[in-house]
Amino acid sequence: MPTTLTIRDETTSGAPVHTLTLEFLTERITVRELIRSRVYQEVKDQNVRAAQGHFRTLVKPTDAEESLNGFKLRQPRSIDWQQQFDVALEAFNRNGFLILVDDRQVSGLEEEITLTPTTKVSFLKLVPLVGG
Repeated sequence: MPTTLTIRDETTSGAPVHTLTLEFLTERITVRELIRSRVYQEVKDQNVRAAQGHFRTLVKPTDAEESLNGFKLRQPRSIDWQQQFDVALEAFNRNGFLILVDDRQVSGLEEEITLTPTTKVSFLKLVPLVGG
């Protein structure tokens, strides 16, 4: 049975900025799988509604303009999820963002996370992430 996980983007003061819901087929995932699933879903959603204006993603595509509502591409185009994933992994490795699981910071890409109905996952961006 799939496990549903709600991810929150938060400011460093803990204020929620954005939420995203993901489904996983297993109860144990790695931090790498969490980032991959998040980036893949966000890019997939954005590519479906490319011309609809603003969107929020973990990584800002290189030609996107930032605003209070998220990002907006200057020219609508398809975004490559793999390129965005690579940028996100690099950013995680250099502390561009933190991931908290049940208020505990995870530190390695291969660290395992056990998903339960009450698991809380938060992403805290520390610097702007640009790529793809």
